[in-house]
Amino acid sequence: MNGTHEDRQAILRLFDSLSKAWGEGNGRAYAECFTDDADYVTFSGQHLKGRQEIDEVHRKLWDGVLRDSKLVAGPTPTQLRFLTPELAIAQATGAVQLRFHKKPPTGRFSINTNVLVKVNGEWKISAFHNCRIQKPGWIQRIMMRSNSKSS
Repeated sequence: MNGTHEDRQAILRLFDSLSKAWGEGNGRAYAECFTDDADYVTFSGQHLKGRQEIDEVHRKLWDGVLRDSKLVAGPTPTQLRFLTPELAIAQATGAVQLRFHKKPPTGRFSINTNVLVKVNGEWKISAFHNCRIQKPGWIQRIMMRSNSKSS
C-alpha cells in the first residue's frame, strides 16, 4: 500500500509543523502534532503519555537546556510506509542543534519511529520512539561475527 499523494503531502506538512514548533519553542503547537493519548518515548527512555505531558515536558526543556535549539536534518521522514489508508509508519533521522553549536555534534543524531493515524481526515502521531544512532561497540561486533558464522 503506497498511500495517496494527498496523504503523503499531509504527513510531510505534519512533520514540517513539528519542526517549526520545535524551532519556536512552542510546546502547545508541538503537542498538537500528536493524538490526545499519544505515547512518546525519548532517546533516554522517558515515556510521556498524551499531549498534555508532551507539551509540559517540552516547554520545560525549551525554557532550559534546549532553549533556542533547532531540529537539523529532519524530521522529514526518510521512510514512509502505509499499512492501511488510515495508518502509517514513518522513520526519520535528525539531531537537535543547541544554541551554542555551529553545527550539530555527530553524536547527537537520532532515529525515530512514528506511528501515524488519520482521524477525521487529519494525520497525527500516535506513537513516537526516539534513540541515538550509535555504531556497534566491540562486544556487539564480536557477537554479530560469531552469529554469522553459525548461520
